[in-house]
Amino acid sequence: MYYLGVDVGGTNIAVGIVDENNAIIAKASHPTPVPCSEDAFCDAILAVCNDALAKAGLTLDDVPWIGIGCPGTVNRATGIIEFANNLYFKNFKLRDMMAERTNGKLVILENDANAAAYGEYQAGALAGADNALAITLGTGVGGGIIINGKVYSGSNFAGGELGHTVIVVDGRPCTCGRHGCWETYASATGLIKTTKEHMKDAPKDSPIWTIVDGDESKVNGRTAFDAMRAGDPVGKAVVDEYLNYLGCGLTNVVNTFQPEMLLIGGGICKEGDYLTKPLEEYIKRESYCINPERSTVLGICKLGNDAGIVGAAN
Repeated sequence: MYYLGVDVGGTNIAVGIVDENNAIIAKASHPTPVPCSEDAFCDAILAVCNDALAKAGLTLDDVPWIGIGCPGTVNRATGIIEFANNLYFKNFKLRDMMAERTNGKLVILENDANAAAYGEYQAGALAGADNALAITLGTGVGGGIIINGKVYSGSNFAGGELGHTVIVVDGRPCTCGRHGCWETYASATGLIKTTKEHMKDAPKDSPIWTIVDGDESKVNGRTAFDAMRAGDPVGKAVVDEYLNYLGCGLTNVVNTFQPEMLLIGGGICKEGDYLTKPLEEYIKRESYCINPERSTVLGICKLGNDAGIVGAAN
């Protein structure tokens, strides 16, 4: 048996063909067309699905369903994206519109962070941890919660939106309508914004400007870390500020759920010990823990960017 998993992100739509052992045998990816119409969005998803199927030598007839993980408040029962702030959709009947395009193929819809957490639970670093969380750091900050081996999404399918907990009162405006949301500081988008803010006062011949060839538009999630490693105090200041924001939110998560494991995923995790070591120290220092022997273990998503694909396929 083969299964089709779709991971919709704010930057890319990734599709994988997953076998019975949760191994991905073929993948395809296209940029996410944001903003766009609902029809154009569905057409984009279908195009990536067809690319992945073609690479595997399969057709839609060879898979029992299409599993889609998508950002926002996703109502699994109705197949409607009720609100996706980073994609600018409200009450989007994605399941039905995709079914129309695939001759009635079964379409299963889930929140993308929930799908990633479930993928790690099925085949990754959360295997065997019945109470755990996975935080995805991308365009926004997503949270997937596993309680007693099941995905928790609240009474209205909006549970787990941890990126929209406020860590700075009256802080940065968020696309959800609030101010100071965790994701405006701890996401890759937030890190880039913080980097640019610090660069305004940095000498133009400093490493942080040299790394981007003097072009602010080339700033990405690696820029500050690369500058820090080059000995740039501006880069270090950015990284320290980012880690404080990220650590604050992660500690809030630990204090709320006290999970066995807390995973973080996203491209920023490629920074390795430069990221995880200070975060471990922060959480250990700030978290409410009465039994150190049973404190939450911080880890990196084992499946990386494939977690959402595997989770959606399942």
